[in-house]
Amino acid sequence: MPVSSGFQAIFLLGALFSTISILLWAGMFSGAIGISPFGGSLWWHSHEMLFGFVAAIVVGFLLTAVQAWTGIAGIRGWSLLGLVLLWLSARIVLLYPSALPAVLVTLLDILFLPAAAIVLAAPVLRIRQWRNIIFVPILIAMTFANGMFHAAVYHDDPALQAMAANFMVMLVALLMTVVAGRVVPMFTANGIGTERVKPLPWLERLSPVVMVLAIPATMGLMAVEIGALLLFFAAACQGFRVFRWRSWVTLSTPLVWPLHLSYWFIAIGLGLLGLSKLTMAISHSQALHALTVGAIGMMTLAMIARISLGHTGRSLAVGPLILLAFVAIALAALLRVSGPIWLSDYSVVIAGSAVLWASAYGLFVIRYLPILTQPRPDGRPG
Repeated sequence: MPVSSGFQAIFLLGALFSTISILLWAGMFSGAIGISPFGGSLWWHSHEMLFGFVAAIVVGFLLTAVQAWTGIAGIRGWSLLGLVLLWLSARIVLLYPSALPAVLVTLLDILFLPAAAIVLAAPVLRIRQWRNIIFVPILIAMTFANGMFHAAVYHDDPALQAMAANFMVMLVALLMTVVAGRVVPMFTANGIGTERVKPLPWLERLSPVVMVLAIPATMGLMAVEIGALLLFFAAACQGFRVFRWRSWVTLSTPLVWPLHLSYWFIAIGLGLLGLSKLTMAISHSQALHALTVGAIGMMTLAMIARISLGHTGRSLAVGPLILLAFVAIALAALLRVSGPIWLSDYSVVIAGSAVLWASAYGLFVIRYLPILTQPRPDGRPG
């Protein structure tokens, strides 16, 4: 596979890894698979979906986007290959930790995000494009969250692990609000052929701010009632924002409606997180998975499907396989969030949502393997 652009190898390997790892997790949960990964099966599942899969896609997206933002070519060839191999080697040693001393396993895993932050910062700083420097501190904060994850293993501290997971999920949700605000109205107008919705300046400024305020609330670092109130307010802001984007006009456009539905899941997830603080009817796990499966899982799939087409010189249209993938990831979110309410067997919820997730990203790998491993039809670089 030619490693020529940031998104090609990373998108494909990230999607493939998520497909394999979610099935491994389902097997570990059921007892059918006896692997003993670093930190234990629950730690490994939570960590690898966030710092194995999501972090890879985030880096792939940012490495691709920074070229468009700055007009400066991103890393290619051996430098990119080195970054990909750094990520891949961490995935292997975390699954088979006996290969290295624990400290080296941790170091190998933690290095990926700061290395990507340096690569991202270089062209932005070179032309002093301060508007896009915001993504560098987000990557550094994600590195800190990863450090918390590993510290939880050494200190045998499940509470610290939970805080690290919540921190990372909210950082990704914050990143999504920033990126979606820039691209979703444009993608909607272009895809539907309608006028772009004019932004409300105060709402565009408030949307990321409320996400930052929601981070300590989600991590349990403030009074329960205050945290719940902040989460409800954040949910209302994000819900109003996506409502203004007129989701109902996107239903006939497969590359657009998943972006809208995923953003709705941000609002839903924040609202459920607030409810989980006030009632036992909704668990924190259900609320968090509205964000991880519904928001992150669906937006990630929609974004990599679109970016992979646009940056390989192909028409922005998907066939039945990818439409089926979008439906599968939506069903995975619905099952993972609502399943514990109406299914008495929790293992069915885990297995069912895992199979649906694996189906969605497996279909992406099958359909996009030739797209991401072959030269552009127009002969231009990817």
